[in-house]
Amino acid sequence: MTASERPLLLAASLAYLVVVLAIGVWAARRTRNARDFFIAGQGVGLVVAALATMSAAFSGFVFLGGPGLTYRMGIVSLFIVAPVGFTSGLLCWVVGKRLRLLAEAREVFTVPDAIACRYRSRAAAGLAAVAVALGTVGYLGAQFLALGVLLQSMLGLQGLAPAVAVGVAVVLAYSVAGGMLAGVYTDLFQGALMTVAALAVFALAVRVPGGWSAITASIADAEAFGPRFLDPLGGGTAFTAFGFFFVFGVGVLGQPQMLHKFYMLRDPRQLRWFPAVLGGSQAACILIWVGIGLAVPALVAQGRLAPLERPDDAAAAFLLGFAPDALAGLVLAAVLAAIMSTADSFVNIGSAALVRDLPRALRRPVRDELLWGRIVTVGLAVAAASLALAYGDLVALLGTFAFGTFAAALAPALAVGLNWTRVTARAACVSIVTGTVLNVTLELLRRTDAFPFAAGVLPAAVALAGSFAALFLATWWTAPPRGEAAPDETVRAVMEA
Repeated sequence: MTASERPLLLAASLAYLVVVLAIGVWAARRTRNARDFFIAGQGVGLVVAALATMSAAFSGFVFLGGPGLTYRMGIVSLFIVAPVGFTSGLLCWVVGKRLRLLAEAREVFTVPDAIACRYRSRAAAGLAAVAVALGTVGYLGAQFLALGVLLQSMLGLQGLAPAVAVGVAVVLAYSVAGGMLAGVYTDLFQGALMTVAALAVFALAVRVPGGWSAITASIADAEAFGPRFLDPLGGGTAFTAFGFFFVFGVGVLGQPQMLHKFYMLRDPRQLRWFPAVLGGSQAACILIWVGIGLAVPALVAQGRLAPLERPDDAAAAFLLGFAPDALAGLVLAAVLAAIMSTADSFVNIGSAALVRDLPRALRRPVRDELLWGRIVTVGLAVAAASLALAYGDLVALLGTFAFGTFAAALAPALAVGLNWTRVTARAACVSIVTGTVLNVTLELLRRTDAFPFAAGVLPAAVALAGSFAALFLATWWTAPPRGEAAPDETVRAVMEA
């Protein structure tokens, strides 16, 4: 039975859509300039910024893609979320603090803006803008793919394309008008909903199959899963497990969808509490991945749920089949909020890269950034929706590719460059190009069965390691060229803070 045949569940989802559209209308009235559109006027508080950061990271990739990836691969998939215990502090103190202080002294709206300030190089900023645009299309595609899967399950739509089209239309309805201001308050709404819902869903997911003992016994005894499913390295290889941990543990330092939230924080002194709020909300939300990811294969093994033809249907199948309508409606609405708020963040990040950062790097600034930002937003959404329909694989795998693109291109130049004055603009350029080209090329080779590495090796892990190596080698083996600009006094003060 689809959501359309269950009035209470459908009412909860429609109520969410009304709230989202209301946020878009409210934000549109308060969006008067590019500063409002791209960084929400730099006027949000600690809880709003932290929950928005969590929402940007934990979206359809986690809430739908996570259980689907666990259904296919087993416990090894949890290495993606294992770094949550330390990434919030790492993100805040290695990169976030310096980005916020830099925005205090300069007009910094985006990650390429920060790279331009740090390296005083148009080339580095331009390359970063290209990497951001590429990663945005991939990550936005993952959100639209997740949105299509969810709407198809809820509404019983025939085919993925109509479901994706509906989701894209709703996202554009408020993101074009309200920009990042709409996105950040939708993030707040989503974060609050999901944090509460995650606890209830986890308890239900453990109870329905009969408790932890019944879950593990059912999975271990099932021919389709077996003990290997529960082995931390069983569903993949050691390369897969440690690749996930490396990319999602270190690569978080290069994620613009999270880094942008630091620019919005009203008072830099609130950063001391940022890791606690961010990490706590992330830890709560992971319970949905763990709970549904283990409950669904257990229920399949017990014969209470039909085997899934599409692993990404795991979350929807559990909620529609076993949760009370009120809880299912709350969670599905929260997942919709997660996907749409993250999609809004990405269309604005991508439009900023193409309308603001790249033209400035080419010395051809756009006169009306607000207008063109809204126009480019539509183009990015269309490109991402096309990628989502053409990708033909799991939401989590498309999300891993996009996350890896950002990580490999930007993490070394930001994480090392904002903490070590010796890194030059040339080294940053080499690192950005190496990471971007490696990740895209290896992903294409993986999908054509021409991947040159062992089974289970993640393209993103190879690209991230290669990007760090390129940065250090270019820094150590080449002296700064004569006349190359070093960080100015303001940037040095930020780096030493």
